[in-house]
Amino acid sequence: MKILTDTFGRKFPYIRMSITDVCNYKCTYCLPEGYKKMPGDTRSFMTGEEISRLTNALSELGVCKIRLTGGEPTVRKDFFDILKNMKQNSNIPKITMTTNGYQLDKIAKRLHESGLDGINISIDSLNRETFKKLTGHDRLLQILEGIKILQGLNFKNIKVNAVLLKGINDTYEEFEKFGNFIKNNKIDFRFIELMQTGDNLDFFKKNHVSSKIFKDYLEKNKWVYQTYGKDAGPSLNYIHPEYKGKFGLIAPYSKDFCKTCNRLRITSRGDLRLCLFGNTGISLRHLLQNDSQKDELVDLIIKQLHLKKESHHLELGETGITPNLSSTGG
Repeated sequence: MKILTDTFGRKFPYIRMSITDVCNYKCTYCLPEGYKKMPGDTRSFMTGEEISRLTNALSELGVCKIRLTGGEPTVRKDFFDILKNMKQNSNIPKITMTTNGYQLDKIAKRLHESGLDGINISIDSLNRETFKKLTGHDRLLQILEGIKILQGLNFKNIKVNAVLLKGINDTYEEFEKFGNFIKNNKIDFRFIELMQTGDNLDFFKKNHVSSKIFKDYLEKNKWVYQTYGKDAGPSLNYIHPEYKGKFGLIAPYSKDFCKTCNRLRITSRGDLRLCLFGNTGISLRHLLQNDSQKDELVDLIIKQLHLKKESHHLELGETGITPNLSSTGG
């Protein structure tokens, strides 16, 4: 089997595949004015057939995990058809998703029945009013109910993500609230350091806080670092003997963050992105039109890995061609 490997010896068993740019939230750090179509880009999102062909090609390149992202993936009317096809007709062992949880209480049972292997849910605050201010929607209680439903169905792999924001959720008091949330729940909770993108510079300058503040909290409270498998994401994970859940930290501004990179991205319009903050992307769309194009598609993906750089330069304010995280499946 061919394995996706770059010139620095890094292997890439993990793909983040966006299936739509559309999101129904107005998160302050991503789409404060709501979703707007990218000016000048008239291309449609990948069809279910194109996604199926791409998935089958990736399965021949050592990929063992695909995370469906957006935008918000569940706004696609054919979301469950896409998920079902990936589970039944590909050799990818793990199919997971990231969601804002907007419909989670309504679709939790169906997600479980579909065979989904894991879910990441965005919850930036456990305070109902704060959550509403951050997202534009008063849906926190419904999301928490959806998590309860999944747990009742014995759904194993539940993760919650929160973007670390200055003056909003960066205090020890807030960390304790999230700690109480996972104390008796087998949930992985991760803070993600706020990242600068092409259109959020002012917000970033005002609201960015170093992830070190959360790391210090974890170490002070005797959380112990834990290593993960080859297809895990970039999170630094911590366990505690008194907690059923786990804490995690994603710190893209930290030294050597890119050293263990193991993931590539596919945009909703079929572009391969070697880095979330890279300056280039190459379209795969023309090789997703017929099953007979698979070998050519595989070869193109392999060749692109030689162009992957050793590191992003996010710490220098270089955000590449990513205007916001919704456009690339952050």
